[in-house]
Amino acid sequence: MKNLSKALVNNIQEFNFNQEEIEQLDIVDQENDNFHVIHENKSMKMKVIERDFLNRIYSISIQANVYEVKMTRPLDDLIKKMGYSVGSSKSIDSIKAPMPGIIIELKVEKGQTVKEGETLLILEAMKMENAIVCPKNTVIKEIYVVVGDTVDKNKLLIDFE
Repeated sequence: MKNLSKALVNNIQEFNFNQEEIEQLDIVDQENDNFHVIHENKSMKMKVIERDFLNRIYSISIQANVYEVKMTRPLDDLIKKMGYSVGSSKSIDSIKAPMPGIIIELKVEKGQTVKEGETLLILEAMKMENAIVCPKNTVIKEIYVVVGDTVDKNKLLIDFE
């Protein structure tokens, strides 16, 4: 399979999946890091307890069990093989649109304190909703878009203090 992503659960079990498999997942965001998941015809609730957005490590609770999940993508493996490491999130002071699209939801306000990994806004692009998340703990300095705005790639969306 091409473009395999990996999830290492509790540093024991590894799962491989591709983009098509991700798109076929039946997951509904119920806000506040709670999700409803249907897997193999079984309904379950999932909650994201902790997240390290920069390192893609998540602590999640499913059916009263807690799991640590480390996500990697093919590019992560290539960067590691080349001897590079991910830079610090502390230098990020704004969010720009990663692709052209339409702002369909704003989840923050100017002056609001936000945590790393918290959803800032939802950008719809090519009929897919993309959650744009905060890369660090910070305060929203300015918001340059409103719901319904069409944005181009690299348009400044939000500034942090």
